[in-house]
Amino acid sequence: MNNSMISAMVSMSGIQKRLDLLAENIANMDTVGYKRKEASFEDTLTRVKSQTSTMQLPGRATPNGFELGFGSRVTGISNNFTQGSIKETNKPTDFAIEGNALFAVLVATGGGASERAFTRAGDFHLQPDPVDAENTYLVNNQGHFVLNEEGDPITVPAGAELKIDGQGNIITVSGDEITEAGRIQLLTPIRQEALTSVDGNLFTLVAGAVEADVLVDTATLPTNQQAQVRQGALEASNVNMVDEMAEMLQVQRAYQLAARALTSSETMAGLANNLRG
Repeated sequence: MNNSMISAMVSMSGIQKRLDLLAENIANMDTVGYKRKEASFEDTLTRVKSQTSTMQLPGRATPNGFELGFGSRVTGISNNFTQGSIKETNKPTDFAIEGNALFAVLVATGGGASERAFTRAGDFHLQPDPVDAENTYLVNNQGHFVLNEEGDPITVPAGAELKIDGQGNIITVSGDEITEAGRIQLLTPIRQEALTSVDGNLFTLVAGAVEADVLVDTATLPTNQQAQVRQGALEASNVNMVDEMAEMLQVQRAYQLAARALTSSETMAGLANNLRG
C-alpha cells in the first residue's frame, strides 16, 4: 500500500506540472512568436521484487520477479520551434522570420549591465533617442534594443522610412536620401536544447553554454537553410487550441486516476490499522 501511495503522489506531481504547461500554452495562443512548451517524462526509480521460490514452476519462461515502479516525473521542458503561421499587418516595423532563426535583443539587467537575449517576436517599433532627437532606436515591444549583425543597437534617422529585404539588410529612406544601415541580426540555433525561455517571450542560453556553439549567423549557412525576413508581417504562436484541449482532457483523466489510486491506498491503510486494533 505504501508503494501505491508513493507512486500516485509522484505521478500527480508530474501531471500537475504538465497541466501548468498546457495552461501556459493556451494563455499565449495569441502571443506573437510564442513557441509551444513541451514536457518530457521518465519513470522514477524502479526495483525488482522477487517472488517466492514456489512460483518457480517447471516450464516457466518468465523471470521469477517483477518490476515495482514509483510513478513518473518531469525530466525536462523544451520549446517546439515549429514555424507559426504568418499574418500580414502592413506595418513597416513588424517583421516575421520565415525559417529557423531568432532576432537578437539587448536586455538591461540592472546596475548598467546588459545581456543578449533572443526572440521570434518581431512586433518592433521605433523609439526616440533621448540624447539625439535626430535618431530613433528599433526596439521590441518591451523596449529592448534590436541588434544588428555587429551586435549594436539599430538606429534609424527620425522620420525616415524603414525598409528591410529578405536577408535582413536595412535601408532607410528620408526624402530623396537612401541610406544603408547594416543588417538585422538573424541567428539560427544549432543546439536548441541549449536555449531556455524566460519572461517576456525571450530565450537565453542555459548556464555554461557558449553562444558561438549554440547560435550561428543564418547568412553563413547554405542558401537552402537560411532564414528570411518578411516586413509588414508577424509570426503567430504555434499553439494549436484543439491539440492543447485534447491533451488537457487526457492529462486531467490521468490526474483523476492517480488521485483515486491515492484515495484507495489511504482507505486500505485505514482498514489495515483498524484490523490491528
